[in-house]
Amino acid sequence: MYYSRAKLASVLAICFLGLLLCLPNVLRKPLPFIPWRQIHLGLDLRGGSYLLLQIDLQSLTHDRLQTLSDVVRDTLLDKKLGYRNITIDVAQARLTFQPRTPSELHADIEALQALPQSTTPHEFQVTQQGNDIIALTLSPESLRQRAYEAVTRSIEIVRRRIDGTGVIDPQITRQGNDRIVVELPGMSDPTRIKALLGTTARMTFRLVDPNMLHATYPPPGVSLLPLADDPNGARLPVFDHIDVDGSDLTNAGAVIDQRTGEWAVNFSFDSVGTRAFATVTKANVGHRFAIVLDNKVIEAPVIRTPITAGDGQITGNFDVQKASDLALLLRAGALPAPLKVIEQRTIGPSLGADSIRAGIISLAIGFLMVVLFMALFYGRFGWYANASLLANLVLMVAILSLFEATLSLPGMAGMLLTLGMAVDANILINERIREEVNRGRTALSSMQSGFEKATSTIVDSNATALLAHVMLFVFGTGPVRGFALTITVGIVTSLFTTLLLSRMLMARWYTLTRPTSLPV
Repeated sequence: MYYSRAKLASVLAICFLGLLLCLPNVLRKPLPFIPWRQIHLGLDLRGGSYLLLQIDLQSLTHDRLQTLSDVVRDTLLDKKLGYRNITIDVAQARLTFQPRTPSELHADIEALQALPQSTTPHEFQVTQQGNDIIALTLSPESLRQRAYEAVTRSIEIVRRRIDGTGVIDPQITRQGNDRIVVELPGMSDPTRIKALLGTTARMTFRLVDPNMLHATYPPPGVSLLPLADDPNGARLPVFDHIDVDGSDLTNAGAVIDQRTGEWAVNFSFDSVGTRAFATVTKANVGHRFAIVLDNKVIEAPVIRTPITAGDGQITGNFDVQKASDLALLLRAGALPAPLKVIEQRTIGPSLGADSIRAGIISLAIGFLMVVLFMALFYGRFGWYANASLLANLVLMVAILSLFEATLSLPGMAGMLLTLGMAVDANILINERIREEVNRGRTALSSMQSGFEKATSTIVDSNATALLAHVMLFVFGTGPVRGFALTITVGIVTSLFTTLLLSRMLMARWYTLTRPTSLPV
């Protein structure tokens, strides 16, 4: 029961610091001597927008089969083998073709079976169908693995895109195998966000075929891609082969072109992209080089001189918003597959205000009932428990503010539940002390023994609860994580206030009064 001055000062300093950290939530003007961090309100309290996105898994399968078709062509040509009629069946996740001659059938199969497998040990299977058809079929395991990785990557790219717009504390979580939930607190019109998320933003650099400028049906390996800003729907013959991939970009930014005074986007490559860009521009001086974004040609300038510095500029009919959004998309990276908004909800601030009012009322009533219970059943020691309970609430809000946590309705319920758990610990201590008094022990001995016997029980029960809620936070999503975070923080603060603050208040009272009996 002894408390040194250093220990006493440390406990009081922590409580005072917690009070200071709570101030940003109630004051409007920042104070220079404290970190100005606040608790953010979640979608159910503040209002905002809810978007449910679905990734296009068929596009993902098509891209992989398209890559495999290029691999098949290169492999067979390297081995002096031929092929005919390469077709892609996305529904069956299958690529089929015919050998050049029937005598090359088994040689083609052996060459393709030797190809390295990615994603899974058995990504695809090479089989013979009929007399003269060879099929490469993607396995269901590899498709599931690619879908999982695509959603994981898409979540990170979506987060980078939304963060670039300045939205405060968006909640982005996975739902099922192919869906992503995006919650935008405080945003009632997510039109710009939907436009950013609905753009795959895959940029590639490809050469233009000068011999097919007026062709209606281009040969294999050449595609007619539309010009992005042409109102007449003009198309440009662009080779399917990608000379430089936009994934090699390291930075992009919106600038004003000093020559024309119009908005443009500057970009720069990493070392791999710089070498590829230099190689293709050196070998194709005088040819047009198309900048393709999501299968639309943004620009197709003529290569005047080799570009070896790894920097470039995209011009067009840009205003400041279009240039900034394009630069943001390029910085954030391309989505592995298109995203489609399949559900959108807007929650008004009135619902959030009602939720806040109901949550505050329930929290206040619950806190008041706990305070009255402790005061009636345990007298002076009950009031000391109430003081530590109030400090527990302050410290909980302080920690959540320090981490700029998002508070939702489940989080408010977690705060009320934490107060109940904290008072349980005080009840254990007071009941233990009462038992020791009934056994005829002295006042000091009863307090000492009561704290010692109750401490192990309190630590054990809170440790198991802490472990359960940590697992809930790790494996949960959305509001469940908010609830688990609030409870986890509350358990830590309740251990501090119960085992240190309550004990300190009772010890100081005994030191100052030296009573012969305890008010239990």
